[in-house]
Amino acid sequence: MLAGLSIRNVVLIEQLDIQFSQGFCALTGETGAGKSILLDSLGLALGGRSDSGLVRKGAEQASVAAEFQIQNEHAIHALLKEQGLESDRTVILRRTLGRDGRSRAFINDQPVSVGLLRQAGDVLVEVHSQFETHGLLDPKTHRGLLDEYAGLQADVKSLAGLWRSYREAEAALSFAVAEAEKAKKDEEYLRFAVDELQKLDPLPGEEEQILIQREALKHKDQVLTGLNETWDCISGDDGAEMSINRAARAIGRVADKIGTDITPVIDALNRAGNELQDAVSRVQVMISAVEGGGLSLEVLEDRLYALRGMARKHHAQVDQLPALLQDLAQKLSLITEQDDILAGLQKNLSATRAAYLSAAQKLSAARIKAAASLDKAVAKELPPLKLDKARFITAVTGSAEEKGWGVDGIDDVRFLVATNPGAEPAALGKIASGGEMARFMLAIKVVMAATGQAASLVFDEVDSGIGGSTADAVGERLARLAETKQILVVTHSPQVAARAAHHWIVMKAGASDVKTTVVPLPELKQRQEEIARMLSGATITKEARAAAQKLLDTGT
Repeated sequence: MLAGLSIRNVVLIEQLDIQFSQGFCALTGETGAGKSILLDSLGLALGGRSDSGLVRKGAEQASVAAEFQIQNEHAIHALLKEQGLESDRTVILRRTLGRDGRSRAFINDQPVSVGLLRQAGDVLVEVHSQFETHGLLDPKTHRGLLDEYAGLQADVKSLAGLWRSYREAEAALSFAVAEAEKAKKDEEYLRFAVDELQKLDPLPGEEEQILIQREALKHKDQVLTGLNETWDCISGDDGAEMSINRAARAIGRVADKIGTDITPVIDALNRAGNELQDAVSRVQVMISAVEGGGLSLEVLEDRLYALRGMARKHHAQVDQLPALLQDLAQKLSLITEQDDILAGLQKNLSATRAAYLSAAQKLSAARIKAAASLDKAVAKELPPLKLDKARFITAVTGSAEEKGWGVDGIDDVRFLVATNPGAEPAALGKIASGGEMARFMLAIKVVMAATGQAASLVFDEVDSGIGGSTADAVGERLARLAETKQILVVTHSPQVAARAAHHWIVMKAGASDVKTTVVPLPELKQRQEEIARMLSGATITKEARAAAQKLLDTGT
């Protein structure tokens, strides 16, 4: 609720601090006393439009702070948390306005944008007046208000999940179709490229191997000469192998005559012989490989040329060709499987769309039923408010998929009114006068008392153009609404003021330096005197006091 309002240097108000209470709060006073300044000041703190004309004459800056006491579950906490602002059960909205027209906004003494201040104000207070109305006049809020009235929030939340699934399935299919069309355009190229690469059959590391082989073939004659000479030196008639064998036989013949142990020598010669035999075998293999041919230099050159040409064609390295073949072959296989993939995505899209539409249609039926109930309930409230010829209609209309389907369903919801018989229903703000609008708002809010985030409702002009039993009906409904909300009413009606639980009088005093003050009326006698003034004017009669007392007795 709005717990306090501190105003400094706003028009006729030099310094004013008001503490408000829960329930029905009435502000009364003579015309021109400054009641509208209070609403202008509150509007400034709630993020409304600023005007340098609000700054009091002689002051450089005006400021207004509105203090709210709120519950832990209130939506304001989530809003402030999103902006990185801390909050507890007290939230203070503050606005300063300089004579140059510049303004600054604060929430809990933290500087914020005016836009955020306005967002915070919208969830804390609803203002209903001839000149400013939050909430019910905005068609964007009507669907949510109807859902709150009918208790459909859980259904809407569930529907939002189905909508996201449907849209994701739609996006997946669109992407797959685009990819399929692109792939089909490339199909001929892919088939040719895959066929060409498969015929070439590039192998990992093949280029390096060819280069090694090519280098060897370039020096074939030199290599053979060197290998043959090596073989002669090792295994020829006078080669190392024969020499070692002769040495081993010679020392073996005199082994028992030397007189020392020659076993190490014989072992060394045997090892050398074995190593030479292995070397001979390897050289022979190498000679056979070079002489046997394998691939000719010409064949290797052609293969290397083909591999490098294919790599240039695909803007790749030769070593990348095997992986490229695998990638292109996979894309080609996807084309052949594309029909199955698209069929599966289409099936999923149809299923998610059907699930969303089924839930949306059920929600739509519930809204239509709730709309009829709301219209009937509001209709009962209109005659006592001198709106007996008026009609209130909650129009629930289906919208086309491409225009209106979304997370909240398939319905467009609008609150319409017709103030005269036979007139076409239209938006409330376009048909009703200021006083009628405020009374319509009151009737709707009484019916929808438990809905809406704002815990404080401000009514101005609610009693415009009415009196007697109608004004009393307005007061009775405001009192009823005050059972669940904090109600602040600026009123000229004694019947309305008498129904209030808390009463303040707005007064203007001074000759050259006029100032507006607000005085609380906690005593019943004080309230009786003010209501008597409202009944009789400047001269308060005994009859007026008696009538005032009767109104107060009725109100309590």
